[in-house]
Amino acid sequence: MGRSGLAIIRDPQPPRDADADVVIMESTYGNRDHVPIDDARAALGRIVRETARRGGKVVIPAFAVGRVQELVYDLHALARAGEIPAIGIHVDSPLATSATQVFELHPECFDRTEALVSTVEKLFRFDLVRYVRDVGESKALNAMHGPLVIISPSGMCESGRVLHHLANTVSDPRHTILIVGFQAEHTLGRRLVEGQATVRIFGDELPLRAQVEVLDGYSAHADRGELQRWLDTVRTGSPRLGAVHLVHGEREAQEALGARLRAAGYDVSIPTPGDRHAL
Repeated sequence: MGRSGLAIIRDPQPPRDADADVVIMESTYGNRDHVPIDDARAALGRIVRETARRGGKVVIPAFAVGRVQELVYDLHALARAGEIPAIGIHVDSPLATSATQVFELHPECFDRTEALVSTVEKLFRFDLVRYVRDVGESKALNAMHGPLVIISPSGMCESGRVLHHLANTVSDPRHTILIVGFQAEHTLGRRLVEGQATVRIFGDELPLRAQVEVLDGYSAHADRGELQRWLDTVRTGSPRLGAVHLVHGEREAQEALGARLRAAGYDVSIPTPGDRHAL
């Protein structure tokens, strides 16, 4: 489920005349609310400033499609406002680089109510940002001294170039690892969020001494309030609406959202593997 208020892409529009009999809905953030988007941008600026003062690197594991572009957009806005220092911002990913080019080809999809969208022609190109495709250039980032920002997939730290950047920064308290998306159980990203004493990267147990910051405000998934508002709109055009099945979420989030929706009058089920439901 998409979110409202994110930069670049237009807000999702719930189907007001859906006339749905059944709704199957995600529940990733069914037990929490996101901070406002403007607060997330302000926090991003603070983290970059604080890390730069330490002479460190901000390493951001980020999904290549959507998340990287949101981050570059906000860093561009922060740089134009003078709210971050003039340090290098490196998008280290051939896929993210190509995805950004696709975004640039389709400005008709952008949200024209956003200030930067309406005033700047090149949203993802400014003096501080560099896009890295070459493997040698990617490796060179690990030899560079801070301050600088590195944005690199994968978003859950399970593969890709970001693993090399994490291996080179995770044990140094000057650096910051900034988590900007959901981290599933049993992933390296989740272990970083949990603040485990050591983390395994490339088979080595490395002490976690870097600062770890979490900004859920950049999540592409709706929070519990946004999920219910979407569902309420669907219900207004669906007099025959029956069960609402909650999927795509950890059990705690599903149960919390289920209780909230039941209190609002919905017939909620949380299917488990092997369950059958007649439609």
